[in-house]
Amino acid sequence: AMGIASDDTVAQLQHMARHINQALIDFFNSCHITLVDFKLEFGTLADGTLVLADEISPDTCRLWNQNETDESRRVMDKDRFRQDLGDVESGYQQVLDRILAHTN
Repeated sequence: AMGIASDDTVAQLQHMARHINQALIDFFNSCHITLVDFKLEFGTLADGTLVLADEISPDTCRLWNQNETDESRRVMDKDRFRQDLGDVESGYQQVLDRILAHTN
């Protein structure tokens, strides 16, 4: 162990990550988007409370369109840029449109 976090903090991080993972999977599924993977960044408040400290976006997640079977067209995230698939803005816009339709 590197001594960066106590065993209790690691347990709390694991619990929070699992809870966030399930909440995101459920939410994105309701928008017909598959959450492939994502990264989380945590921080602590002045009182020591552990919090999620970063955005949840197509920049921090890999998201696939559940209605698309073509592998190159199902990508709705930063991989459109990484894999030179083009039309990056369209992928992000689809994510936004689906989220707004689901939340309104």
